[in-house]
Amino acid sequence: MRARIYQPAKTAMQSGTAKTHQWVLDFAPETSREIDPLMGWTSSSDMQGQVRLRFETQAEAEVYAREHDIDYDLLLPQPRKVNIRPRGYGDNFATDRRTVWTH
Repeated sequence: MRARIYQPAKTAMQSGTAKTHQWVLDFAPETSREIDPLMGWTSSSDMQGQVRLRFETQAEAEVYAREHDIDYDLLLPQPRKVNIRPRGYGDNFATDRRTVWTH
């Protein structure tokens, strides 16, 4: 049984960083997915693929994996580049803009 421990990235659907501060331990699939010939859905008989454990810190996740004899890969998060605009969002509507603002 192999697992990976990582800190999830923010979703592309929102600009916020909710649910990115916890660490996640999830298992690698042991069997491949199969396509159901009748409905066309994909399925798997591997129940570990549905398990996702969340931890407050990286150390807690590693301790859990070691205590339960789970081999794991640790994926460290990539830091985000800070995007700070000098005047912020309000600059889009400023009357003293030097360039023409268009849609």
